[in-house]
Amino acid sequence: MAENRWKARSRHDTMDDMSSTTTHPAAAPPSAGTGRVGLPTASALYIAAVLGTGILVLPGLGVEAAGPASILAVAIVLVLSIPLAGTFAALAGRYPDGGGVATFARLALGETAARATGYWFLFGVGFGAPVVAALGGEYLTATLGIGRGWVAVIGIGFLVVALALGLLGLKVSGAVQLGLSALLVALVVGVIATAAPAVQPANFTPFLPHGWAGVALAVSLFVWAFAGGEAIVHIAHEFRNPRRTILWATVIALTVVGAAYLALQFVTVGVLGAGGSSSAVPLIDLVAVNLPGLGPAVIGGIATLVVLGVLNAYIPAFANLAASLGRDGHLPRWLAKGAEGGAVPRRALVLVAAITLGYSAVFFGFGLDLQTFILIHTSSMVAVYAIGMVAAVRLLTRFSVGWWMAVVSVVLTLALLALAWSHLLVPALIALAAIAVTVIRRIRVRS
Repeated sequence: MAENRWKARSRHDTMDDMSSTTTHPAAAPPSAGTGRVGLPTASALYIAAVLGTGILVLPGLGVEAAGPASILAVAIVLVLSIPLAGTFAALAGRYPDGGGVATFARLALGETAARATGYWFLFGVGFGAPVVAALGGEYLTATLGIGRGWVAVIGIGFLVVALALGLLGLKVSGAVQLGLSALLVALVVGVIATAAPAVQPANFTPFLPHGWAGVALAVSLFVWAFAGGEAIVHIAHEFRNPRRTILWATVIALTVVGAAYLALQFVTVGVLGAGGSSSAVPLIDLVAVNLPGLGPAVIGGIATLVVLGVLNAYIPAFANLAASLGRDGHLPRWLAKGAEGGAVPRRALVLVAAITLGYSAVFFGFGLDLQTFILIHTSSMVAVYAIGMVAAVRLLTRFSVGWWMAVVSVVLTLALLALAWSHLLVPALIALAAIAVTVIRRIRVRS
């Protein structure tokens, strides 16, 4: 049924909420895939998107929020992420398209839902770009021993490099990512092995210093840590044999990321205690316990590669989404060029550059804090999750494994929305903008 619905949409898209006569070409139907990206590169992109810069800051923020119970928060988010990631893998394997979750929403729920979902990811999740850039700047300035006034300059430099790699296409950036992700995994293993001997059992008590409210806040923060699967679905049409490739890439990434975050949070609590780190670079503080000389310099250097790896995974996802939104009429059609598989959406990259550099200018210019932007990013991500899971229930074969994961995920995302309710202002405003576009189109059609 779902496959027939996809084919029917491919022949003739539905009218915009039954009120617009504009048709939008849908993406190609699922196939065995002739894409350029195989399992190793797909796994590397997935690991970079999910593990990413969270390792640089989230263990410290988690300890501040929940103390030793932050370990429990990591475990909760890991369990929540399994059905979510599995559902996204099932959807992306069946409907590989640069629109990602917005495409799933269009097929299942109509144009307004697709527009809101696309806007949430592009304009809401995009708040994470200056966070990634700032983390890279913080670590590099700390390593080089230069003033923090250079954080913004270095952060903007990271974004410019990632945007330049995006112009070269996924074939080049994917090959680069394979090496970056290998270094990323080596970094995490090295940090854990170095810090483990300094773990003190006394640092795990009291386990709940801030109560369950602290755990709830830590869960909201760690959504950042396990987010990323929804970014990969935007490049699934570039994978060889999308169904098989994205399934195994998901399994590999969740295994690596889950083990890494649990172990890293354990040693962060065990070494630094419930007070965590007072600096902006907690990972350097953690390694400096046993390697006061060499450790911080090594981490600063590899953190540079980590930041580039994350941006290298997200920039193509943003660009593919923007091009698909142009193709489907949700953004100016000038952006649509490059939306097809195998092409580079260079026009869409111009918009992505404006968004990411613009957000970064506001972030650095006003000296805003990381947590504010992280929570806007994660709340927008949860909104995308919620729509994606509802769409999955309608699109996937009823009573299949993927369908059951989607049903469970609907309940889980509702719980995440409840946790993030106080941070949903930006996603709500973005949704109102999507609805306003629908209203304007209906008025134009009637007139």
